[in-house]
Amino acid sequence: MYDPTPELRALALRHATPARNELLPNLSLWSSHGPTPRTPVIYEPMLYFTLQGIKRMMVGERQMDHRPGTFLLASIDVPVTCTVLDCSAERPYLGLAVKLDRAAVAALLADVEPGALRARAQQDELEPMTISPTTSAMEDALLRLLRLVEAPGDRPVLAPMVERELLYRVLQNEHGTVLRQFAQADSRLSQIQRAVKWIRAHLTKPLSVEKLAKLASMSVSSFHRHFKAVTRLSPLAYHKQMRLQEARRRLLADPGGVASVAFSVGYESPSQFSREYARQFGLSPARDVARLRAG
Repeated sequence: MYDPTPELRALALRHATPARNELLPNLSLWSSHGPTPRTPVIYEPMLYFTLQGIKRMMVGERQMDHRPGTFLLASIDVPVTCTVLDCSAERPYLGLAVKLDRAAVAALLADVEPGALRARAQQDELEPMTISPTTSAMEDALLRLLRLVEAPGDRPVLAPMVERELLYRVLQNEHGTVLRQFAQADSRLSQIQRAVKWIRAHLTKPLSVEKLAKLASMSVSSFHRHFKAVTRLSPLAYHKQMRLQEARRRLLADPGGVASVAFSVGYESPSQFSREYARQFGLSPARDVARLRAG
């Protein structure tokens, strides 16, 4: 039986860069030529395949190791702390991400016979991230998707078809119910995602849990419980992490503007911002950004 893994790695290596590289509209490549320190990041909804090396993630108090032969399903915008292990200049870390589109998954679900999918697993319904073994059918679809990077004339027609096939294979997986929850507008996961999207779009505004609960169509107590079950954080802690992540992104573009960036993400005191930034990222804003810009 043909093993697609060597060709997948060879194609990924051919297009690897020191930072994220968008290969197709919904396909991105991450690479690292050495272990990385623990770094807080935001995982948006996506499928993630590690081809080489290990990515270790902390989601709240839960540790998850993502290795070759597995794929990660992120179903909501969730803060994680991650580090890359088991890689070197000679054998770099390689990871491929396929962005999830709610409308595409919903359209696929409308065409799939219910009997073709596994029974719903209730314990999975609020999981923000799951790791499962990849199948040969998934790897075959991923390889054909990656080949399209070098076939620009075929991309407009074939890329959506291959992405749809990959989604179908994930729906058949043991955690396929998470992907179904992601696509269904009335699911608990989607209700919390509406609140998450509002927080991210209104970072400078004070947090109103009552307003978020109404947006999610829940009581305040139910919203608190389900929000923490999904994100592993309280709404207030999530809001703070989103502000600090956005501040970090802005500081990379304007390293000298610590005070202006602090105000731009909703902080009233630059000193409070600097304290919370250092608590989150381990260094002061200036030192952290200098480290990131150096590589």
